[in-house]
This record gives sequence, C-alpha cells and structure tokens, in this order.
Amino acid sequence: MGTDRRRDGHGRVLGLFALLGSGMVLLSACGSMPVTGDVKAVDASQPGDSQVQVYAVAPRDNATPNEVVDGFLESMTSDDPRFRTTRQYLTKKAAETWKPNAFTTVLTKAPNRNDRSLRENDRNITEVTYTLTGEKVATVDAQSAYQPLAPTDYNQTLHLVKENGPDGKEWRIDQVPDGLLLGQSDFKRLYRSVNKYYFATGRPEAQSTLVADPVYLRSRTDPVTGMDTVTQSVRSLLAGPTSWLRPVVASRFPPGTALKKGVTSLAPDDRNVLKVPLDKKADGVGQRSCRMMASQILYTLRDLTSARVEQVELQRSDGSPLCLLGADQAEEFAPDGSSSGPDSQYFIDDKGHVERIPGSTKGSGAPEAVTGPFGDGPVPMGAVGVARDEQSAAAVSSDGASLYVSSIITDGELPDASVTSRAHDAKNRLSTPSWDGRGDLWVADRDPGNTRLLRLTGGTGQPQEVAVPDLGGGRIEALRMSADGVRIALLVNQDNRNTLKIGRIERRGPASEQQVSVVELRQAAPQLMDVTAMSWSGRSRLVVVGKEQGGVQQVRYVQADGSTSASGVLPGVNQVSSVAAADDEQLPLMAVTSSDGIVKLSPGDNWQTVVKKGSSLVYPG
Repeated sequence: MGTDRRRDGHGRVLGLFALLGSGMVLLSACGSMPVTGDVKAVDASQPGDSQVQVYAVAPRDNATPNEVVDGFLESMTSDDPRFRTTRQYLTKKAAETWKPNAFTTVLTKAPNRNDRSLRENDRNITEVTYTLTGEKVATVDAQSAYQPLAPTDYNQTLHLVKENGPDGKEWRIDQVPDGLLLGQSDFKRLYRSVNKYYFATGRPEAQSTLVADPVYLRSRTDPVTGMDTVTQSVRSLLAGPTSWLRPVVASRFPPGTALKKGVTSLAPDDRNVLKVPLDKKADGVGQRSCRMMASQILYTLRDLTSARVEQVELQRSDGSPLCLLGADQAEEFAPDGSSSGPDSQYFIDDKGHVERIPGSTKGSGAPEAVTGPFGDGPVPMGAVGVARDEQSAAAVSSDGASLYVSSIITDGELPDASVTSRAHDAKNRLSTPSWDGRGDLWVADRDPGNTRLLRLTGGTGQPQEVAVPDLGGGRIEALRMSADGVRIALLVNQDNRNTLKIGRIERRGPASEQQVSVVELRQAAPQLMDVTAMSWSGRSRLVVVGKEQGGVQQVRYVQADGSTSASGVLPGVNQVSSVAAADDEQLPLMAVTSSDGIVKLSPGDNWQTVVKKGSSLVYPG
C-alpha cells in the first residue's frame, strides 16, 4: 500500500502516514506494533489521538530544497525507529553526528521556514540556507526534564548542499542543530509525563519517604533506544534524579546500576509481577536496600495504567531473584506519608473560629468547631494551617498580625503569639501558614520593611528566617509546602502581579543548628499572567487560580515542572478566592467563592456547595 503525499495550505509536502486500527485503542505494556489497519494521510502538526502512530517517508528522487526541509521537519514528528528515515534528509556526515536525543525544543506550533522556491529554479546554486522561526515555550533536556519558558522567539538555520547520490546530485542538509524541534500538539502526542521517585535526604531511614521527580518520556517505543514506555521509565529512574532535584534526594540503587544488557521491553506477567533484570552493580545489595529500590520502581510505574504492576521482583545479573516487593508493602515509603485515614477539611467561619469537616464524609459532613482555643477562643482568626497529623494547627489572627500554634484535639488557653508582624497594613502582614511533611511550620511575613520567610521546627521552635536568594526583589504573598518536605510553592509578587514559583528546600548542618534555604526558584505556570491562589494536589501537581493575558479567571491543574496537566481547565466555578486539594487525588477539590461560599468538586461529579459562609479553607499541610 503506497503512502499519500500531499501539500498543506502553506505548500509544505506532508511525507507522513498514520497507521490506524483497533490495535491502537489501547497501548499494551510491551509496546507491540499493530500490523493491521488503514493507512491515512495526516498532518503531523495537527492535534490528534496520542495513540496514532505516524511514520516518516524518505525523500523522493530529485527532491527540491523546500521538500527536503519540510520532509526533515515532519519526519522529526514521527515514530521513525532510530530516526533512520529522518537521517536520509541529511548528508552522510551530518547523519552520523546529529544527536536527536540531546534535547527537545517545543514551539507553540510547527516551525516556519523562509521560502526559497524562487531560487530553486536556478540550477547554478549549490547551497541554500533556511531560517527556522517560531515561538519557543519549553525545552526538554537530555535528562528528560521539562523546563517551561515565557514565550520567546526561536531562530535557527539549516544549511543544504548538493550531495552525490545513486541517481546523481541530491539536495541534503549538512548543517543541522542537535535535538528535536516540535510544535506543542506533536509534543503532547509523542510524549507523556512520568513521575520517577527518589528518597528525600537528611531524614532517618525509618522515616524515609519518596519524592516525585517528573520527566517526559516517549508515549510508545523510544526511537533512539527501542524501549517501550515502561522500560524507558525504569531506565530513566536508574539514571538518577534530574539536576534540579538531585541536591535533596537520593536513589537506593548502587551508583551506575543499569538494566541487564539487551533489555528493551519490560512487562508484568499474568500475576502482575514485573521482573526487572539488573546488571552486576546490584548483585550484592542487602534486603532492606533492595526493598527500597523496588519501591522506587513500583511508584514510578504506578501512573502507567498499561503496566498494572502489583509486585516488583528485582533480579541479579545471573537471573536469580534479589527481592520481591508488593504494592501494599511499598506503602511504608509512600510520598504522602501514608496517612491512616482520609483528611478532613478546615476553614474559618464567619465568627473567626476554626471549623472542621470530618474526613470520612469527603466534604459532605456537617462542620464542627475544633477543640481548643481556635474553636471557641476570644481571638478571631483569619487564616489557618493544620498539621498533617491533625493534632495541632497554626492560625493567624484576623488582623494578620499574630501567628498562634495550639492543639485542636485538647482544651487549653490561647498561647502567646509565636510570630508577630509589625506591618501597618493588614494585607502586608502574615500569610496563611503551611506545614511540611517533616512537621515543620512555615509562614511569610509580608511587611515591606522586613519581608521574610520563617520556619518553626516542629511547629513550636523559635522562628528561623529562611534565605530565598532568587526572589530578585519580589515578595512572597502565599506559600504551600509539599508533603515530601523538599519543595515549596510560592506566590511571588513582582511588578504588581503574582507568579507561581516552585523552590527546592535545602538543609545544611546538624538538626540543632540547621541552616535552611529555598533555592532555584522556577516558574510553574508561565502561561498565567496573574495567579491568585494555589494548592498542591497530589505528589507532583498543583491546582491554581489565575488569568492568562487578556483572559478571565480560570481554575486549572499544572505539573510541578511547569507543564500543563492533561486535566486542563476546570469549568463551572467563578470568583474563586482560594482553593484546597489533598495529597490523595481521590478526595474532593475544595474552593472558596464570593458567590456560592465553600464548594467542592469530587472526581466525576459537578461543583456542589458545602458551606455558604467561610474562608481560609485548607486540607492538612
């Protein structure tokens, strides 16, 4: 069956075809390729089904320079094994040196190229230079780490020469940038986000907890390695954490550990056991380390629905079993701390008291005042943060000046303020507090004369100022701690608008004299011009409230690396002032609105009003 080569509205030759059929409805774990189905012409740069496999077509005889450039650009968007067909558009030397896996540049849409058609009729020319342009919005580096960018101009060149071929002189590209160049629709079709997991450093082994490290891998077989998505994920895990997260996490795999040579496909057996053959580097590990290694693989593969892995068996280089770990046993290292029950929601009522919606009701129960001074005390509160064990809470007075920490399960008097802001204006005083997975309490003082980020060890220690060297004159308006305790989400006000940034928390020195800093802030929602509220929602995702330039308010999910979540924008809710989400993504998303009060969105349901009057809604954390 032949391929259908056609031109689009810009005169570009589309040298690609897609194989469609029932075999593409569900991607199997072993990455098998269907052998039946109709061949249909497609424009690879148009949005489409991520399960449609697109194959490149080699350059035709006597192809013009325009056709060579277009064919090369389109071929990069295909599932071309080892990019063998793609390299046919290059000279022999360029084909040998071009490194498609060096990095990926993502543009808003397929790149434009300047039109040289008028010069193609000049038979005397022997070389041509093309300029590729577009709007760059992200890059993916050699570690598969995604980096969002504020839209910037992209400008690169391709140089073509005439090279001797079997049938005479043929135009080929002899100077080409390394890496792949893709429009957003092609990138989303070809790649998927995968969380690989490593252990947070600086904690006792008995308190070991896993941290999500998001990367982007090929949705099906990787053209360069020939590995399916499951095997790519394990290979990427073994290669170690991405550069941004590496200073605060560690792998339990011995350095240099790799899959046994020749392994390109991993799939669970009929008992949902995944057997992972490792090389000699892992032959001598002990059982505790092996179990921790297996837990890293189990959590990394948990979101790959095609895998359905219930147990992981690690194997030595000779094929003998090293250890076997089940999904229930891996809960010991859960990224969210494996809370014993569903989290309750907490909010401030119209009298300034802290109330609780019982966790067992999933947001549908009758609110009840918490025990202690926050539930019936004399000082009205304006914001609250509840410890993850739900034993204590921190609340900021309604005037924003004072932070108090107290039990919410036993009676007692209101203690002295742990932190006081001296700002004259209430909106410049203390932020809503947040607790990390280590039990430490964090709050920002927004006083223009003394802006600072503070941490209280265990919630009761003396406030310690935390350095944030990358603020660049900005001011922290709000913060939320991740459950793993190594990341912090910040709303930073600069130039009269709030942007969402994620920082890495580094701890140095002994616990008694520990120096803590937040470093390498990176944009998490560059597409939003102004962010007004946010919350962690799961292990590596946030829900944010904000506006795009010239747009209206929207509630949407974003990944911690700044990429857009597949869940996208959440319709049906307006005038949102705050949002709250849990580590468990099956619990409802909660929001405070000016029109409907406190509302909730359960998985598969619509927004529902929970309480007509309330503010500062939070889950523990």
